[in-house]
Amino acid sequence: MGDPKKQRKKYIPPKHPWQKERLERELAIVGKYGLRNKRELWIHQTELRKYRHRAREILALPEDIRKKYEEELINKLYKMGVLHENATLDDVLGLTVEDILERRLQTLVYRKGLAKSIYHARQLVTHGHIAINGRRITAPSYLVSREEEDLISYFPASPYNDPKHPERPQATPEAAPVEEATQNE
Repeated sequence: MGDPKKQRKKYIPPKHPWQKERLERELAIVGKYGLRNKRELWIHQTELRKYRHRAREILALPEDIRKKYEEELINKLYKMGVLHENATLDDVLGLTVEDILERRLQTLVYRKGLAKSIYHARQLVTHGHIAINGRRITAPSYLVSREEEDLISYFPASPYNDPKHPERPQATPEAAPVEEATQNE
């Protein structure tokens, strides 16, 4: 056995660390999606940068070769849930980091109503209360594919699996139909 493999950074930090507009934009995104720090945002920005770079490379290829690689990239992003079914390379170039962040497990747990807030969703995932198809996932940054999206639920052994748990968010009752007042003239 040799030494453990050296861990490498999975992100590229900003070139100019003190740009006010970028700092404000990043802070808003970190708050909206409940990220722990800006490093998590930079990881997803780097991932998006790779997909966009690949799309530009494909656009530079000759037409006969380009079609195969274009379909592969679009199918991959469709399965991830980032693109719609009839997307083009222009749609890949138009992606934003918010499109990637919407596919995180933490965000989807909150959007499905399994957590009271985006921060509560992060805590549920980290503490092992959330499962995908019965398999516990403890990484809030796990990117959920389109196939797995409907399989997100509470872990079977979790106390949150009990509908009477006091911290479990309750389904909001549907608003009663508003009766229109009839005016007698």
